[in-house]
Amino acid sequence: MRNYVNEKTTLAGYIFISPWLFGFFAFMLIPVLMSLYYSFTSYNLISQSTFIGLDNYREIIGNDIRFWNSLKVTFIYTFTALPLRLSFALLLAVLFNQGRKFVGFYRTLFYVPSLIGGSVAISVVWRQLFGYSGAMNDILIGMGILDNPIGFIGNPQTSIWTLVLLAAWQFGSPMLIFLAGLKQIPIRLYESAAIDGASWWQKFFHITIPMLTPVIFFNVVMQTIRLF
Repeated sequence: MRNYVNEKTTLAGYIFISPWLFGFFAFMLIPVLMSLYYSFTSYNLISQSTFIGLDNYREIIGNDIRFWNSLKVTFIYTFTALPLRLSFALLLAVLFNQGRKFVGFYRTLFYVPSLIGGSVAISVVWRQLFGYSGAMNDILIGMGILDNPIGFIGNPQTSIWTLVLLAAWQFGSPMLIFLAGLKQIPIRLYESAAIDGASWWQKFFHITIPMLTPVIFFNVVMQTIRLF
């Protein structure tokens, strides 16, 4: 009887994860493997593919300046947005861990950008915000910083920083992970530190940060992968 129940539970589990597995194989694993295969061939969608070894990689690394520029922009984007996103996430997680009123509402409110950050609606909103007639131009012109409006997204000098702001705005997921880690820190550590006269900053740097080290490392790895 127990084996029958276990088999039913296992079958139900596979049924529930089957949509994700289908999406993973159809839209992630198979395309990645096909891209890897075609990277070693000469293929233009019309003629039959011909195996050429590492010639494509030699051409990109040795002769294509766009590759190195793309790599530079990617590193700037990733390692600028990463500390901003995690700093915002940790700050809000610490604030929400204080147990004040309406914490559940604010957790949900700050998590929403992570859910809709890549949607078409949000893309339109950010385009309107940073467009020629957007609010950002109005603010900067009103402050006297700009004389004429500029397109923040279409300008090569400002587009990368606009994207960094958009990426940093989506800090909901790491915030919840930080919050879960904060809940695991024993309260007695803070109480003992308070008895010894430790300030808030001393407790933060000598208790919170060391105890959160595994969580911080996890967030750094996951968010680096996501941003890259």
